[in-house]
Amino acid sequence: MCRREGLKLFLKGERCYTDKCAIERRNYPPGAHGQGRARFSEFSIRLREKQKVKRIYRLMETEFAHYFDLAERTSGITGENLLVLLERRLDNVVYRLGFANSRAQARQLVRHGHIAVNGKVVNLPSYLVAVGQVVSVAEASRQLKTITEAIELSQRRGTPPWIALEREQFQGSLRTLPARADITIPISEKLIVEHYSK
Repeated sequence: MCRREGLKLFLKGERCYTDKCAIERRNYPPGAHGQGRARFSEFSIRLREKQKVKRIYRLMETEFAHYFDLAERTSGITGENLLVLLERRLDNVVYRLGFANSRAQARQLVRHGHIAVNGKVVNLPSYLVAVGQVVSVAEASRQLKTITEAIELSQRRGTPPWIALEREQFQGSLRTLPARADITIPISEKLIVEHYSK
């Protein structure tokens, strides 16, 4: 997926920081014609941007379209609203807090009941975390090797400024909603808005 998008999407956790990363080994699109000259139409540029964001946040098309509709109905800039909604997803917040090495791993932790919101276990990765809500690792799951290793490795990645992390208590919360400047992933949300506007 990273090779297709021509960008390191950090889908494989720790592997993405090593020489084993697929894009480090072969920095060209997959397939028989991957090394050929690519010609991009305006449609394909917009489509690739949408696909890139879908792959970063690990969403299916229907779910992504739902978030776009929600962002469009919210007051403000549609593209920025979309990114804020995606960042507020519980699986993404767990990843940002450093309790998982990748969003896929965070999604699995949520699904298996290892994550609580305000002390109550929530197993919906799509749950939208509100400002002030405390996201924590369930008491019984704090000794899991997956989580302890992820917390150690997360120090390299750092924590975004809009998230408050209490590593020793295995918990964190949203200080504020993320501003566009806080989302450092190279995304051009205007292209996504244009794609859905056609």
